[in-house]
Amino acid sequence: MSSIIPKLHRAELLPYYFRAGLWAYHNIQLRRKHMRTVHLSSGFGSILANVMALFSVLFIAFPTQAEAPIRSSNDIHVTAEMFSCIYDLPKVRNTFLFHSDPKKLKEAIRIFTKRVSDTEYPVGTVMQLVPFEPMVKHSREYYPDSNGWEFLALDVTAKSTTITSRGDHAVNFEGRECLSCHAAGMKYDFVCEKDHGCAPLSIGDEEIAAFQAADPRCTSGQIKDKTRKNS
Repeated sequence: MSSIIPKLHRAELLPYYFRAGLWAYHNIQLRRKHMRTVHLSSGFGSILANVMALFSVLFIAFPTQAEAPIRSSNDIHVTAEMFSCIYDLPKVRNTFLFHSDPKKLKEAIRIFTKRVSDTEYPVGTVMQLVPFEPMVKHSREYYPDSNGWEFLALDVTAKSTTITSRGDHAVNFEGRECLSCHAAGMKYDFVCEKDHGCAPLSIGDEEIAAFQAADPRCTSGQIKDKTRKNS
């Protein structure tokens, strides 16, 4: 029986219960009409008993269904395989950006390049300043503290990439929570640059460039080609 009955919430079943009660009451009244010997008090007791019994049956026959967690259909599943040589990605100033959808990548680059405030990056946007620390934009429901941004720490070698830490409260290479800096860039969707209000890193542009060039997954040709295009 349960296989052909739609799974409904108890609130949705209340109209059924009400109609069932009326149905039971109506049948009892018909029975009383044809059985004059039934006493009024016993008739009321019979009605109550029948309705309660019917309600009990309905609660058993119509199991309740727990609310399913809301999930975004356009969210991104992050795996280590997503991350390879950062020089394969387009670069704006010091930052590399990626999105699997070319249109959304173009939008992310526009927001970042023009430093557009009060605008969210498309879900699925990936940003990397250094090879071992990307940040990925998810739906806000997954990481509400960072407006959807997941921070990751990577262990990178010439042959592999491994995610060693992740989340909206992951710790960066300086030993600080990434969010402790990025929260100051809330106006720019938690993305930090020098004029976004975030605390400065302990390394400057030259050190950042050195970290980028040291990505073991990149060939010297990839590095030289990207450096030439961005010079």
